[in-house]
Amino acid sequence: MKTKTIKSPSVKMESAVLDEISILPDVAETISVGSAKTHLSALLELVANGREIAIISDGRPKAKLVSAEKSKFSKVFRVMGDYLLKQPIHRGRSADEIIRGERDSRP
Repeated sequence: MKTKTIKSPSVKMESAVLDEISILPDVAETISVGSAKTHLSALLELVANGREIAIISDGRPKAKLVSAEKSKFSKVFRVMGDYLLKQPIHRGRSADEIIRGERDSRP
């Protein structure tokens, strides 16, 4: 598997950390578990500046570091919530309204 080492002049970080970040096809920027442990603070700064970095072990991605502020999950869940609210189950009367109607209709 070919890797390409990158350096970013816009981010002022230790060159040692940037030397250990690689790009794998279909994975983006990666770093090994050992290097991630050694340079965690520097990695967190890179991630806070908008980079996404995958942590690899045995040549395979095991985890991904992403910014908490730019997390894609919040958008996914927001869209999913809108989708669920449009489902037929949410168009009728609520359970409370049905029960109240049944109870009030009894003699």
